[in-house]
Amino acid sequence: MVSIVNYGMGNIGSVVNMFKRISVKTEIISTAEEIRKAHKILLPGVGAFDAAMSRINELQIKEALDEKALKEKVPVLGICLGMQLLTQGSEEGVLPGLAWFEAQTLSFRKVVDTKVLKVPHMGWSQAHLANASPLVAGFENFEEIRFYFVHSYFVKCVNPNESILKTHYGVEFDSAIQKDNIFGAQFHPEKSHKFGMKLLENFARL
Repeated sequence: MVSIVNYGMGNIGSVVNMFKRISVKTEIISTAEEIRKAHKILLPGVGAFDAAMSRINELQIKEALDEKALKEKVPVLGICLGMQLLTQGSEEGVLPGLAWFEAQTLSFRKVVDTKVLKVPHMGWSQAHLANASPLVAGFENFEEIRFYFVHSYFVKCVNPNESILKTHYGVEFDSAIQKDNIFGAQFHPEKSHKFGMKLLENFARL
């Protein structure tokens, strides 16, 4: 069972549908009490960093998320904005993130030539394996690895060992990360066909 946190900032319907396609049961949760009962947590996210952290703080679920991720060590996966929330903070806003990774969320507009590359980075892009991880087990069997992205900000980890996938869009960034039981994916696995299905299958098996 994968528990998907609904804090009002995620494209939850399509994520649930992708899990149905791979025969994985899900539940949608939104309270601290429900989070404390979860055994595997997915943190989705679409929108602005500060708005998302504000919602998490308003719902008073940060402490419960910290307990599950940092103390109980249950598997947690943040996708898209949900991955960015795992960092210490974002150039998009001023609020601190969950800070489960020593990492920052940075703006493409500050580092790429926007006359050459469009921001947001939108569409299919290749990724390559950086470090071994159960989240990307079996990906070495693909001739190429491709995911669907929609984002204007990207994550850069301080510790290179925490990067499990890298992607290049004007600058190389960490497109998937892992620290112990905590995982992040910048792309939309629910829109990434066989690649996204494989990644979610791997997460469901943890």
